[in-house]
Amino acid sequence: MPVTDPRRWTPDSWQMRPATQQPQYPDDSALQTALADLARLPPLVTSWEVNQLKAQLARAQAGEFFVLQGGDCAESFADCQAPIIANRLKVLLQMSLVLVHGLRTRVLRIGRFAGQYAKPRSADLETRDGVTLPSYRGDLVNAPAFTPEARAPDPRRLLEGHARSAMTLNFVRGLIDGGFADLHHPEYWDLDWVRHSPLAADYQRRVDNLGDSVRFMETLAGRPVGDFSRVEFFTSHEALLLWAEQAQTRTVPRAEGWFNLSTHFPWIGMRTADLAGAHVEYCRGIENPLGVKVGAAMDNDWLLGLCETLNPRRIPGRLTLIHRLGAAQIGDHLPRMIETVREAGHPVLWLCDPMHGNTRSTGNGYKTRPFDAILDELTQAFDLHRGCGSRLGGVHLELTGEDVTECTGGARNLTETDLSRAYTSTVDPRLNYEQALELALKIVEMG
Repeated sequence: MPVTDPRRWTPDSWQMRPATQQPQYPDDSALQTALADLARLPPLVTSWEVNQLKAQLARAQAGEFFVLQGGDCAESFADCQAPIIANRLKVLLQMSLVLVHGLRTRVLRIGRFAGQYAKPRSADLETRDGVTLPSYRGDLVNAPAFTPEARAPDPRRLLEGHARSAMTLNFVRGLIDGGFADLHHPEYWDLDWVRHSPLAADYQRRVDNLGDSVRFMETLAGRPVGDFSRVEFFTSHEALLLWAEQAQTRTVPRAEGWFNLSTHFPWIGMRTADLAGAHVEYCRGIENPLGVKVGAAMDNDWLLGLCETLNPRRIPGRLTLIHRLGAAQIGDHLPRMIETVREAGHPVLWLCDPMHGNTRSTGNGYKTRPFDAILDELTQAFDLHRGCGSRLGGVHLELTGEDVTECTGGARNLTETDLSRAYTSTVDPRLNYEQALELALKIVEMG
């Protein structure tokens, strides 16, 4: 059952609830000054974009869209560079092209970027060689270097995060509006690997077939079709640092309710999905569509409580449940989750996050995710939804457009020995561009 009364919500009512995963700022006056500055800055997104996404997520629930949500585990300020942003957009566009062609359905693209600068941690402190310092919580809070200066939470980073998010979003919008995503020219999206990848032939065949289809449709129409020259793109991040989220929460003219205008699609992670906690309290009151990560530790009462609290009016498109169960446990838990939500009559969109439940530690100290385990969980997810009379509406992936070696396996069969070659993530391992596209090709076979 819901633990809150929706009539009593305010943007700061979360402050009356237990708030986990929040940094301890050493100077409260500096924090309040930074938050006041942040609240005066222009929003990153608009309320009509938020409502447009909610409407399209409702259509995804009805089977009209397949959702592709992907991007970095944790963005870094240093990666706010044109080539890195463009490559990240390219791989998502390439994946969506494969999905559109193979699944014969429209794809709703949601990036994990332009705000994914904070990450939850399993412990507040980290100890190395007898020295204990605050854990690295993402560039929005502190820096990864293991020094007292770098690890001290700095509220000025909240303003830097807003600026980097704005620059990222501005560049992405400029690329899309300028024809970068034009289906007439998918060659714009090519990354260097296309020339030598084992997947190159399959990808090129799909590009050629889609190009033929576009030309055929325009021949029938007798004119260029505008929808083929650009795509819609939305942003998302985990709503983790509640002070920052509150500072960008506001009302707008001619629209009811409060909007978080730092992102189109905030989500709640498993570590902060406590029904009585601050994150659920904050998120229940905003008009944005919401995602919630759900895992094996979440029993049916907890799951139903989240549905009731976050979407008491049962609005289509409002709530997305992102299951992250792991290949070994998905068969034990996903069917009862699907049945529990369906019996209660809650309209939800189901996404699969096959990344977080399949994280492993190697003997040489790296965190990795085996591609085979990721693929296994995703394959089971499609099968289990079908078996329950449900539909898997999309995927939630941590990936990059760079040639990293962080997840083992895939077309090039990366091994633990390969991890040290190009392991650049400061938090969790990501699929590289080749593994991400291979997964898209596999999804087409499953779907």
